[in-house]
Formats: sequence, structure tokens, C-alpha cells
Amino acid sequence: MKKDIETLEDIRVLVDTFYTNVQKDTLIGGIFMGVIKDWPLHLGKMYRFWQTLLLEEHTYEGKPFLPHATMPVEKKHFDRWLQLWEQAVDMYFEGPKADEAKWRGQRMAAMFLSKIEFIRAHPGQIIL
Repeated sequence: MKKDIETLEDIRVLVDTFYTNVQKDTLIGGIFMGVIKDWPLHLGKMYRFWQTLLLEEHTYEGKPFLPHATMPVEKKHFDRWLQLWEQAVDMYFEGPKADEAKWRGQRMAAMFLSKIEFIRAHPGQIIL
């Protein structure tokens, strides 16, 4: 029986599952492997990011969009990212926080893609 996302350990399971699948993925794995040089550092940041969003324990500070602004990604990459994210959530969790994790992933993918498309259409303009 699955449980809801309730603890930092749950966040770690979710994030680790997601990034294990990302690293193996033929569409987005190479992009992530090329950009992320220090996986333990990145995973720690992602634990804090999702802990802040889902558990309302404010441990993350930063601007999550900036590292993505110049990545060579388009809609198909965000679609795959979201597919892998939702699969990771569904593998272990169900409940209101699990639903929120998927909803937040959907919103984040849409927002990041929109910002990247704007930047490409308007070179020289910075949006954060």
C-alpha cells in the first residue's frame, strides 16, 4: 500500500527515484549528465527544494529557473521530464501531497518552457 509524501526521507526516495530514471533516459539523460557535474550537491539541493514546496519546511533558497535558462531543451524534453516525475511519484506515493507534487511539476514544466521560449524569442532580455 502506498503512502503520502510526509517526511524528508519520502522526498529523498522521490528525488532519487526520479533522477535515477532521468540519468538512464535516452531523451533527457544526456542533457542532465552534461550539465550536472556534482550529483550529490545537486540532489541535496533538490531535496531542499521539494522539502520546501511539499513539506513547507523552508530549507531551500535560490532561483530554480536560472540554471535552466540556456539549456538546449524544448517541449518534448519537458514532457519527458514530467512523465518521469509523475512516474516516480506514482511508484511510491498517493494522497494529497503526492497529487500536489505532480501538480507542481506540471506548473514548473509549463513555466520553465514558457520562460525559455520567451528568452529565445527575445534575445538580450533577461527574465528571472
